[in-house]
Amino acid sequence: MSTAQEIRATLEPVLAPLGLVVEDVSVSPAGKRRLVRVLVDSDISSLDASDTKSRVAPLSLDAVADATRAVGDELDASDVMGESPYVLEVSSPGVGRPLTSREQLRRQVGRLLEVVHRDATHTGRLVEVGPDSLTLEVPASKKTPARLVQLDLDGLERGIVQVEFKRPDSAIDPALQSHADPDDDDPDSDDSDDVSDGVDDDDDVDDDTDSDADADTDDPDHASALEGNS
Repeated sequence: MSTAQEIRATLEPVLAPLGLVVEDVSVSPAGKRRLVRVLVDSDISSLDASDTKSRVAPLSLDAVADATRAVGDELDASDVMGESPYVLEVSSPGVGRPLTSREQLRRQVGRLLEVVHRDATHTGRLVEVGPDSLTLEVPASKKTPARLVQLDLDGLERGIVQVEFKRPDSAIDPALQSHADPDDDDPDSDDSDDVSDGVDDDDDVDDDTDSDADADTDDPDHASALEGNS
């Protein structure tokens, strides 16, 4: 088992009570230390199986800060990192991170996505993620009216959240809401917050989140960092 896998196994039971899951762990050299990056996100396992459309609240800076403390304490208490010093960075997934699993997509319901599918690439608002498919609300183009496009998850290559400065109202005709077009293949074409913890556990927070009044800030990428075994 690699060090990253050991870290994941160590942290999963620690983050579960906080309502979080480990999305990814990476360990890389950084001078005389090692850089440990841990991506965390909301645990949506408690959502009812029939709930395919509700929006999932993004992680807050406080949630990431709590996760950072829990992760740092656990790594220091365990022997998974050995005696060598390391720098720990805990963050939520950034906007540009590819979405490849149903769970990752489910958290993004309500967001504007570019979805690369085996048949075509579609850009639209994600309105539903079911057990086997997702539904995009695709805006009107010069050639086609606004429509719903249903894509099977088996053919998904990746989804990418698109940054929005202002969210438009739904452009779909209500008559279309009862059905989606699964065969339409006409494509339309970090913010971050840093929490630095020294060995004295004092927290300094620098908020770099965009403050544009019309900016879409529902899903900031928050990050916290601290040093261990120093």
